[in-house]
Amino acid sequence: MKAHDGMYIDGDWRPSAGTTAIEVVNPADEQVIAQVPAGTAQDVDSAVAAARAAFPGWAATPPAERAARLTALRDALASRRDEIAETVTAELGSPIGFSQKVHADLPIAVAGSYAELAASYAFEEKVGNSTVLHEPVGVVGAITPWNYPLHQIVAKVAPALAAGCTVVLKPAEDTPLVAQLFAEAAHEAGLPAGVFNLVTGLGPVAGQALAEHDGVDLVSFTGSTAVGRRIGAVAGGAVKRVALELGGKSANVILPGADLIRAVKVGVANVFANSGQTCSAWTRMLVDAARYDEAVALAQQAAAKYVPGDPGAAESRLGPVVSAKQRDRVRGYIERGTAEGARVVAGGPDAPDGRERGYWIRPTVFADVTPEMTIAQEEIFGPVITILKYEDEDDAVRIANGTVYGLAGAVWSEDEDEAVAFARRLDTGQVDINGGRFNPLAPFGGYKQSGVGRELGAHGLTEYLQTKSLQF
Repeated sequence: MKAHDGMYIDGDWRPSAGTTAIEVVNPADEQVIAQVPAGTAQDVDSAVAAARAAFPGWAATPPAERAARLTALRDALASRRDEIAETVTAELGSPIGFSQKVHADLPIAVAGSYAELAASYAFEEKVGNSTVLHEPVGVVGAITPWNYPLHQIVAKVAPALAAGCTVVLKPAEDTPLVAQLFAEAAHEAGLPAGVFNLVTGLGPVAGQALAEHDGVDLVSFTGSTAVGRRIGAVAGGAVKRVALELGGKSANVILPGADLIRAVKVGVANVFANSGQTCSAWTRMLVDAARYDEAVALAQQAAAKYVPGDPGAAESRLGPVVSAKQRDRVRGYIERGTAEGARVVAGGPDAPDGRERGYWIRPTVFADVTPEMTIAQEEIFGPVITILKYEDEDDAVRIANGTVYGLAGAVWSEDEDEAVAFARRLDTGQVDINGGRFNPLAPFGGYKQSGVGRELGAHGLTEYLQTKSLQF
């Protein structure tokens, strides 16, 4: 795989101030495919200085011109669509078909949506005798995860640029190559020097330096709740804005009378997509007691169709998880679930047949799960589904809301009004009704410990704006 041996700072690639490198490993076979620089606090200083210098000019750039640059960025990403998909498959292990449709096409579409918003958003409005101005926050430190590496970059960088902010990006160390492709696209799009900057590196070094930097006005982070708490504490001490998209343990609630076959099939597909490495995955399937056994059997049958396979093959539906650390974490949860009394009806902790090399997990379905079990409370982040039984709708609401998370969820019913009424009772940021399609313009974000703020669409743009009023 192609990899740059420097950082993208102030409109050019430059050597890191450090001397160490990060090896990028293909999780399907454990082969090293590239190396990128392990950035230092000095690299972060340089990037933030470039972003600060570029901010006044970019903030003063007319929205229509910012929109034009975002359109060019979208086009530059689209021209790299196949390379993006192949890169994500190599460094993340996501099957190539999923990489094309989700890891490549979705962020291209999101970039385009912010080009349109930048051109149409009301950055000024009249309120009585006041003119209200919506102005860019300043320099944004964007820290992105490995599970949807390009989507999360675009979901932060595109609205920040549309708002008139400048950005320093620190991508996840497991998947830095697609971030370098994004930097190439940003350069091709003609963004002025310093408006976008990239520093690759480790979270405790480059990520921490970026979050703590006095020159950063807002930190946007996606990742674990534990790290999000630390970033929130650092930002709070500096009275700095934060946007946090954190963990999830979302409920897939199948109400009596719903199309059980479809609800289970779609629910299993939702969890196993991206090898279960999706913060919003519906990892808890809630089924009424009368149909519980049927749902378990259907989930078992659906899971059997997800055979771990070569991520580069068009027919593959399930790849490895991203790293040895993640593989061991998921296996540990599977073992703990069994120890606490849950019943494995598909999968288990052992490596799939013929997959001794690489970071593979068998797609796993647990039955006889109770709400207090660890696997029903903590985010596993792998291809693992827990199926829980409820007695009535009040019991289903209690179970669905009975975690510290509140990121996403689903409700299935033969009566759409019933599904909507139930969804209104859920403490979560996004709910799909009867398999509703993902909407890249709708706000995405969590309640409770799933985060602070929203991404995507106009709500995502407002995260990067501050408000001033002029009275006449």
